[in-house]
Amino acid sequence: QVQLVESGGGLVQAGGSLRLSCAASGRTFGYVGLGWFRQAPGKEREFVGAITGSGGTTVYSDSVKGRFTISRESAALTVSLQMNSLTPEDTARYYCAAPPPFSSPTTNGASYAYWGQGTQVTVSS
Repeated sequence: QVQLVESGGGLVQAGGSLRLSCAASGRTFGYVGLGWFRQAPGKEREFVGAITGSGGTTVYSDSVKGRFTISRESAALTVSLQMNSLTPEDTARYYCAAPPPFSSPTTNGASYAYWGQGTQVTVSS
């Protein structure tokens, strides 16, 4: 089992920034990367971005590209999501997710094996 814990959500005004973190623990052998997703009330879960490989290759959805940045933190198995220029449309619960061992993150949430509990991000206009 892999445990994922997100932190850093909160309330921010439009145009502001927030930084989310996701810490992985447990059976992380074979850990290749991690994905971020979000879900707003009444909407489908949406891929936000992912980071993979020792080199930290990243991929983002078009809706956040250029505003959000995923990176590895100095703490082992911790990944951050830096969110800038936030808009009310970014309001959602944000989740980090890990694929099965030795599998790379994808844009498809169904391919992930482990999920955190999520952290709420609310952007006021």
